[in-house]
Amino acid sequence: MREKKYGRSTNKDHIRKIKPDRPARVPKRVSQNDEGLTRLNKYIAASGICSRREADKLIEAGLVTVNGKVITELGTKINPGDDVRYNGERIKSEKPVYILLNKPKDYITTVKDRHAGRTVMSLIGNACSERVFPVGRLDKNTTGVLLLTNDGKLTKTLTHPSHNKKKIYHITLDKSLNGNDFKKILEGFELEDGFINADALSYTDANDKKKVGMEIHSGRNHIVRRMFENLGYKVKKLDRVYFAGLTKRGLQRGQWRFLTQKEIGMLKMGAFE
Repeated sequence: MREKKYGRSTNKDHIRKIKPDRPARVPKRVSQNDEGLTRLNKYIAASGICSRREADKLIEAGLVTVNGKVITELGTKINPGDDVRYNGERIKSEKPVYILLNKPKDYITTVKDRHAGRTVMSLIGNACSERVFPVGRLDKNTTGVLLLTNDGKLTKTLTHPSHNKKKIYHITLDKSLNGNDFKKILEGFELEDGFINADALSYTDANDKKKVGMEIHSGRNHIVRRMFENLGYKVKKLDRVYFAGLTKRGLQRGQWRFLTQKEIGMLKMGAFE
């Protein structure tokens, strides 16, 4: 198994903030035809709930109403201002929003939880009028790259178990990682929910073997912490520095920015490991 090196510069949060190479252009809400009408499936997809194909399935299943009437006919068009509902809840067509956050410690990755205390939503404040959601979860004590969006189709792609994508973490342990355990992590071992191994592992500081960098594709819950705990280590710090082709470079803890058009295109095309 090939070992990779992770330079310490990736984990520096004091790097000078840089501006995105090209700000994302604001998409139009939903295009309409010459009659001012909009296809129902397109309207639903633009709300971020699902794709157009999935919207067609919802329509055929009788789960969508327009102005109180159940619609099952594909190709139906609606007027601006029509009351469109899915499972009884009104939906609105919104422009897609993509926000990258460098999550700090002690914040919960949730939209709203009266028992949670501080949530990541409080960090982005009034960034947009649209309601965005975290893509996946980071533990309360885990820091680093977190994507927030109202793009339901993209969220499903990035979080579904069949779409495992590369993630890189910088980890600080309670004690030095010895050579035997280093090898075990690369070769793999059994956990309660199956076999697991890292794709790459490296000491990030030649003088401190408590600090390691790990590349892994698995999206299983708490997988990094569980791997080290299984070998008798406690993770003191866990920082995600890479997720779905995105890094936190230029963002200090707690800072956020909108994705560039180039980054949005990369995510939608899946042009990353």
